[in-house]
Amino acid sequence: MIDFNLKVGMIGEARTKVTEDNTALKFGSGSVKVFATPAMIGLMEAAAINCIDSYLPKGYASVGTKVEVKHLSATPIGMEVAAEAELLEVDGPKIKFKVSAYDGKEKIGEGLHYRYIVKLDDFLKKANEKANKRI
Repeated sequence: MIDFNLKVGMIGEARTKVTEDNTALKFGSGSVKVFATPAMIGLMEAAAINCIDSYLPKGYASVGTKVEVKHLSATPIGMEVAAEAELLEVDGPKIKFKVSAYDGKEKIGEGLHYRYIVKLDDFLKKANEKANKRI
């Protein structure tokens, strides 16, 4: 088993500005021009990636496996959103994060996010073999 040198308590962050391109209307997840829930989840995942990816050996990456989040408040176009991921648990290649997101006024989202560390070549080979399988 490879030691990924990850420590509980590590923090990762990601930021974005709310634009027409990341609204619920644009994502098709609603009919309102506010920060989309899928965009918030993506930002939370980016924070988790930023937390751990620089510690992974060459040829390894993490993939998202589960998201449990609440979107608490709407954020309009023009505001910045920041996401934070705190590493809660490391069980071999299984990683668990506490995630949260804030705009300039308040917390807009919170929850848990799970990732799995994979050897990239093996992972991509398996994924690509799917295209060649007959049902």
